[in-house]
Amino acid sequence: MKKKVLAVLLCGCMAAGLIAGCGSKKDEAPKEDTKTADEGSDAEGDKGGENGYHFEVVVKSFQSSYWQAAVKGIEQAEEELGVTADTTGPNNESDIADQVQMLTSAIGKSPDGIALAACDQNSVLEALQTALDKKIPVVCFDSGVPDAPEGSVYATVVTNNGQAGSIAAEKIYESVKDKIAKADKPVRVGEVNQDATSANITERGMGFVNKFIELAEADGKKVAVVGNDYYVGKVEKNNDEKSADIIIEIAVPAQTTVELCATEASNIMNKDDTIAIFGSNQVSAEGVLTANQNLNVLGSDPEKNIIAAGFDAGSTIKAAVADGTLLGAVTQSPLMQGKLSIETLTKICNGEEVEDIETEGYWYDSTNMDDPQISPNLYD
Repeated sequence: MKKKVLAVLLCGCMAAGLIAGCGSKKDEAPKEDTKTADEGSDAEGDKGGENGYHFEVVVKSFQSSYWQAAVKGIEQAEEELGVTADTTGPNNESDIADQVQMLTSAIGKSPDGIALAACDQNSVLEALQTALDKKIPVVCFDSGVPDAPEGSVYATVVTNNGQAGSIAAEKIYESVKDKIAKADKPVRVGEVNQDATSANITERGMGFVNKFIELAEADGKKVAVVGNDYYVGKVEKNNDEKSADIIIEIAVPAQTTVELCATEASNIMNKDDTIAIFGSNQVSAEGVLTANQNLNVLGSDPEKNIIAAGFDAGSTIKAAVADGTLLGAVTQSPLMQGKLSIETLTKICNGEEVEDIETEGYWYDSTNMDDPQISPNLYD
């Protein structure tokens, strides 16, 4: 993995290589999986032509500023393309049933297309089948739906979450490597994931774990992964905790809130052997920082502090990166993802071929927050 800032792919990425997800079977039947308006429109004739399409957008929630940035991208696409889009989402990313109802309602409006950021990759399957039956094209963004009914999802616009999580692992490992080498007893690295249901959080969390294991084993260290059963079950070759040099402890709150993430983070940060912790999205990273308000253990000196990294942006995380409380964070481009999802739906309605779009993660710290490639993605 190259240790450098990775640029988000822009609109030219429409021709980029495919990623797996959202039920796509392009490798098996590329001709059948390329969608156009003739195959996927439920309209009674032309609903206004190239500049008159109407789309429904269902996001995960408006709980974090991440989704507000995505909406800005959607609004930019509306203005540039002459289309309209209504955006809705549940109050909380844990409100899975509410989102499914919103998706069902959106399908009932028979729009020209739907952009979906699914809270849970399995709960939307029935609704996606309904959209397929009604010939309403769906574009997933932020998070894919790997088991979606074949043909229901035309493209996915998603961060390479495994890669993004691995960036945080590389940066944290680089910072604590010497401490691990000198340790005469096991050390602990924490990870707080907001859920164990969405594809993007799962891939990101495992991206961190797998890269940390890879780096540690290259230095001759044994790693044991403990904690949340869902994530532990995804570890291919886990070591016994009693014989491990490094313990990676994964925590998932009962609901997606900063307060509950803070409780999980506190449980890890209170342990004497903890040397580092990663919050894998905005909510969980803010939970780590909330826990630190009472514990005051985070900082930039691995000999004295617990080293922490976050994900996404927002004013709280940015301030913590700037003052050194966080080593740094990885951010996506929610604005571009929102924009690309509407651009992709418009292409479908225009009869153009579309493909999945994969975007990269950016590492930022106090030294590069003003970089022109970084700062546009550091939303408040």
